[in-house]
Amino acid sequence: MDTGGKRPLQGRVAVVTGASRGIGRAIALRLARDGAHCAITYRRRDTAARETLQAIARQGVEGLALALELGEPAQVPAVFDRVAEAFGRVDILVASAAATAFKPILEQKEHNVRRTFAISVDSLVAMVQAAVPLMSGRPGRIVAISGIDSFQVMGGHGLLGGAKAAVESLVRALACELGPAGITVNGVNPGFVTTDSSRLYVERGLGREYDAAVARLAAVTPVRRAGTAEDVADCVAWIASDGASFLNGQTIVLDGGLTIVSPMTRLEEGP
Repeated sequence: MDTGGKRPLQGRVAVVTGASRGIGRAIALRLARDGAHCAITYRRRDTAARETLQAIARQGVEGLALALELGEPAQVPAVFDRVAEAFGRVDILVASAAATAFKPILEQKEHNVRRTFAISVDSLVAMVQAAVPLMSGRPGRIVAISGIDSFQVMGGHGLLGGAKAAVESLVRALACELGPAGITVNGVNPGFVTTDSSRLYVERGLGREYDAAVARLAAVTPVRRAGTAEDVADCVAWIASDGASFLNGQTIVLDGGLTIVSPMTRLEEGP
């Protein structure tokens, strides 16, 4: 264990879903760097999950990797039982995982609809119900990762956008329910973030060359760059800290200012 100087989340316990790669992995590693023991969940990437665990251990904290099919919310209580056995508590819950079939809504099959909402919505409710008793008697932090498809239309994202909009509504409702118990609930809504998933969407979904697309988006973003998974992780780490104890029921749009830029301005600045 790390015996150095006290870190912002020293000794706390975090659960991060979808943490074998991408944004979830970056969040788990950042929370570990700040001193939190991390239980991560993943669906099927065993090797990637083990690599994340090794990276967590290098931060001088304990890690635990648990397979969890979030499309089956009934699996959630057993996972939190394992976390309770290992750590005895939960202080931070980060719901990062999401999945869908990226098709127009009219082409979605019934099972795609059920699975999309089960992963983002049903499992969030199940995780909160399982985590809150383990937060009893201490400040808790719940953070849900949303996406700009919750308020902007993206091709093939209609179903996931609907699920993410529901998540943001749950953030507000849960914030009011759990605030009196010392548990805050907030969301982070990342804009364009350079991940394997964004590359897949740009190249396969839009049929565009990825580096050129990133450069064009950066050119019309006020901070003149695309976001990174580490940017999202930094925001989550702050929300999880004592310094954010008065932030509750909010979903922070983390996009470098892209969504505040009008279409006319984009026309002026882009080819």
